[in-house]
Amino acid sequence: MSDVYIAGIDMIRFGRYPDRTVPDLAAEAALLALDDAGLSINDMQALYCGNLMQASGMVGQRMLGEIGQTGIPVTNVANACATGATAFRDAWTAIKAGLYDIVLAVGVEQMGKGLLGGGSGEPSTEGLIGSGTMPAMFSHVGMEHARKYGTTFDQFARVSVKNHWHSTMNEKSMYQMETPLQEVMAAEMIAWPNTKLMCSVNVDGSAAAVLISEKKMKELGLADRAVKIRASEMSSNPFRARQMAMPDFSAATRVAVAQAYEHTGIGPDDIDLIELHDCFATAEIVHYENLGICKDGEAGRLINDGDTQLGGRLPVNVSGGLLSKGHPLGATGIANIYEVSTHLRGKAGKRQVEGARLGLTHVVGGGPDMGTACAIHILEKV
Repeated sequence: MSDVYIAGIDMIRFGRYPDRTVPDLAAEAALLALDDAGLSINDMQALYCGNLMQASGMVGQRMLGEIGQTGIPVTNVANACATGATAFRDAWTAIKAGLYDIVLAVGVEQMGKGLLGGGSGEPSTEGLIGSGTMPAMFSHVGMEHARKYGTTFDQFARVSVKNHWHSTMNEKSMYQMETPLQEVMAAEMIAWPNTKLMCSVNVDGSAAAVLISEKKMKELGLADRAVKIRASEMSSNPFRARQMAMPDFSAATRVAVAQAYEHTGIGPDDIDLIELHDCFATAEIVHYENLGICKDGEAGRLINDGDTQLGGRLPVNVSGGLLSKGHPLGATGIANIYEVSTHLRGKAGKRQVEGARLGLTHVVGGGPDMGTACAIHILEKV
């Protein structure tokens, strides 16, 4: 089976674009990625398009209506917050299986403002956990971590301080402003311990990547800009007997990352930077442990010591993360891959992680009344 590489990748600046359509947003990112690879839509053999809010709307085909209808097969993907990463992995799988040599993966979402995760419309656990919303779920995640390990409000808030600082160096981030600790802690409380500045930003956005086989990469002379995909893993939650009042938020991530480490021989100590799913500040703390970058109960110390900020031992969410860059559901997975790829190419400017050779991306989607989807990618500088 062929190794698979990223030949081109890019994203639009995340923000709010009420006057644009979803296919239009997708088309802009697709053209940016194609330009980055020096290729055109005529070179693509297939398209995998991730979008959640218009899952039945054939967004991929409508996007091709704007940039070129070449007759290629189109697969539209929806998989909660892992939608974009799933489209990317489907593209990787198709090349790995030998079906194609060069394909396009796009993730796009138009979200506007409002509360994320209002429920699935099915009978919910309302009354057991108090709410079917995402803020309530991640409130419980944080409080449980505090109960077990003594994690403090201050430590959770420092995640937001870090990620907002990182975003000041990212021109494609929705927000580019610092939020001092006291400002984060004094912001409107959404669901303890997450204040408004500790919640991800609902925005519009798109990101795209051109994936290529090793043979085709060499044939086209693209090795000088390629990024190797060392691992592409997905998981859902394994069954575990548990209290229904506390959904198991961590299991899917631990399953997927364990597979990624096992299949590559790479461990957390080998990773140079991480883009993880900080949908709430409490989530980032818990994912330090889920991804194995520290032992259970040590995540608070990592944030206190500055280990996960730019210049620290293992920078996390140097893009600004979902907390500041923004979280357009279908685009987030590929946007995370774009960020890591940019560092591996040495093109991240002021936020560059020096000497980066291996990076990991992580997204996890789901909720208290839903299933869970987690995607892990490990990328390597060529």
